[in-house]
Amino acid sequence: MALDYRKCAQEIVDHIGGRENVAQAAHCATRLRLVIKDNSKVDKEYLDNVDGVKGMFESNGQLQLIIGTGTVNKVYDEFLSITGMSAATKDDVKAAAAAKQPLWKRLLKPIGDVFVPILPAIVASGLLMGLVEALAKIPGLGFAGSPWFEFLDMASNTAFAFLPVIVAISAARVFGGNIFLGAVIGLMMVHGGLLNGWNVGSADAINSFFGVTDGVIPTWNLFGNIKIGSYVLGSISRHGYQGHVIPVILSVFCMCKIENWLHKKVPEMLDLFITPLCTVLSTALLTFIIIGPIFAGLETIVLNAAKVLVQNPIGAMVMGAIYPVTVVMGLHHMYNVIEAGMLSVAGGLNTWMPIATAANFAQFGACLAVGIKAHQAKTRTVAVPSALSASLGITEPAIFGVNMRFYKPFVAGMIGGAIGAIFGAFTGLGATAYGVTGIPGYLTINNPLLYTALLAISGGIAFAITMVIWREDEGKKKEAAPAAEAQEVKAADETFEQKPVMSCSAVTVLAPAEGKVIPHTEIPDPTFASGALGEGVGIIPEKGIVLAPFDGVISTVAETGHAVGITGPQDAELLIHIGVDTVAMQGDGFETLVKEDEAVKAGQPLVRFDRQKIAAAGHPDVVVVLLTNSDDYDDFKVL
Repeated sequence: MALDYRKCAQEIVDHIGGRENVAQAAHCATRLRLVIKDNSKVDKEYLDNVDGVKGMFESNGQLQLIIGTGTVNKVYDEFLSITGMSAATKDDVKAAAAAKQPLWKRLLKPIGDVFVPILPAIVASGLLMGLVEALAKIPGLGFAGSPWFEFLDMASNTAFAFLPVIVAISAARVFGGNIFLGAVIGLMMVHGGLLNGWNVGSADAINSFFGVTDGVIPTWNLFGNIKIGSYVLGSISRHGYQGHVIPVILSVFCMCKIENWLHKKVPEMLDLFITPLCTVLSTALLTFIIIGPIFAGLETIVLNAAKVLVQNPIGAMVMGAIYPVTVVMGLHHMYNVIEAGMLSVAGGLNTWMPIATAANFAQFGACLAVGIKAHQAKTRTVAVPSALSASLGITEPAIFGVNMRFYKPFVAGMIGGAIGAIFGAFTGLGATAYGVTGIPGYLTINNPLLYTALLAISGGIAFAITMVIWREDEGKKKEAAPAAEAQEVKAADETFEQKPVMSCSAVTVLAPAEGKVIPHTEIPDPTFASGALGEGVGIIPEKGIVLAPFDGVISTVAETGHAVGITGPQDAELLIHIGVDTVAMQGDGFETLVKEDEAVKAGQPLVRFDRQKIAAAGHPDVVVVLLTNSDDYDDFKVL
């Protein structure tokens, strides 16, 4: 009996708390995707038994009802008619779902979005920097001070010396601003006329740079000496923000808001002149008068607190835990002041170094666990080299590119760092130099055996915790076979020998793609694997082409091109879904060659797809082939 689409939609509305409990609604090729305001009002048990609903699950803040290809769009239309809602895109639904996430996740997400595109630069520089520093510490090698050292030191430091510029450009893209204006703000924050941010705690560097003798950074007082309490209005400390991240992101966020506001208010004929000028000037003032001083004050607080804490084991444990947080805030460069002070005392030992090493090596352990446990090639490709960089003492790639993006590994690293740091404090570990942590620290540590134990404890604990508590998102647990090398787009008449993969009394289904055939239970998506959408197979493709598996009529074509439905003899309904979660690619990499209601013949090309783009987006490219009404045929079987 045909499904009553109106009745199905009405029952869904009635048991999700009504129209007022729905923030957004959209659909993909098989699922109705809803963002619910109050989940306590949803009757999940009833929904699971609604005629037409084949399954239900929650993912990334969305309630997803599995309805099926060719049917979900009709139920969706009735859903909109009943609720009076307007059609939403999948991006609208994702945005609404993201808004329901906890505040800490919403605050951290932009940092991940900013850092993902710039990871290659940070990873490459981090690895090179760690290797150069390690070689320079080897006694008798003569590498330090050599032309090769000076050249490689310059090359490896570039990304970190100008990190605010790279971050600013990426942040402008994330927040919807002009990336070149963002670059100007980033360059301003590391301008050569300002004291390098790494030297704000060094009296000698301050005196040398400014030609003063008191070790105090001069200021620009833009409004004279007007004071509010002890604060001088419009006072700008003349130092840069090398190594900082949060101040740059905050400054560019403000810049983008100002720029977009001005674009709306300034007449079009004047926009080109007024908007960039006002945007850059106002952002510069905000950055150096408000945002910068706030973080300068934080630096002083953190530095003083760190000096007190490292004097006892409990304090060392606290610093081992929060050290990566100060890295995120760009405050960690100040600790050289503590280390220099420790070594300045006769016979002094740098006991801060083991704390920093424990924190850094714990982030290495957590990042390595992600690299080992991850099923997605894209995640492993970033995590493994980032972990190597962290083992050499350069943790930014691991923290920003991996651990903070997934939250739990970052916390696991904090725990490992805390335990490793307290071990170092109790055992009296210390170094005879500063500026080196991780594996290169063996060259300066006072007890290599205990140092090895510290690395094993901090890195091992973080590794173990991450392996236990972290996992990839549902629907991305397994990885399809690696993408083939770049292939030329084939002509529309490209074909291959199609072999039968399933059959029933109504139809024999030929393989729509060429490649290894797997049972539907091994498809790396819980919905497809469960059989809720029907039984069938998955095909690990060798070519980027899908052919018609039998003579029939195209019943549906996904607007993003990643899925098609075909109706065959005796109303046999087949779904061909290219990849897992590829709806998120918004059609990029897919070319549909047919349209709805078009009659097709077996072997006719239906869709071309770019396997490299699917792999680059981090999705398995398995071609899902399901007979969605397989339950109607007693003789259905997979061949």
